[in-house]
Amino acid sequence: MRGAFFPLLLAVSVSGCATTSGSGPAGGGGLLSRKPEGPAVYITALQGGLVSRNAAAQLSKADTQRALEAEYRALEAAPGGQPVTWQGSGVSGSVVAAAPYQVGSQNCRQYSHTLTVSGRETTTRGAACRNADGAWTPLS
Repeated sequence: MRGAFFPLLLAVSVSGCATTSGSGPAGGGGLLSRKPEGPAVYITALQGGLVSRNAAAQLSKADTQRALEAEYRALEAAPGGQPVTWQGSGVSGSVVAAAPYQVGSQNCRQYSHTLTVSGRETTTRGAACRNADGAWTPLS
């Protein structure tokens, strides 16, 4: 009985490493390949993102949307350390996500969002983890 248990345990433990074909940045079907249903899903899941934590941010709704989309793109697809930039009305930003890491069964990334408002830069840092549905949730 014990001899049959170990191979079964091994098969179950590595089955999470198996991938299917896909086109995610981490390789086929890997870490970042599954995407949520649409823009509203990821913006809601980001819960305002880092941009909402920045006291200097007096952003319009459209600029907030651009900022959150940049946060999502950085978390979802950008290689670690590569900035994802956005431009709004008198404001711009750059989001840089670090390399992905694992916490339990979730994939997570630390990231920073630098806003430039009236020529002044402010940077906010945080982390987010990817849910089973593909949406990212910030860690508090």
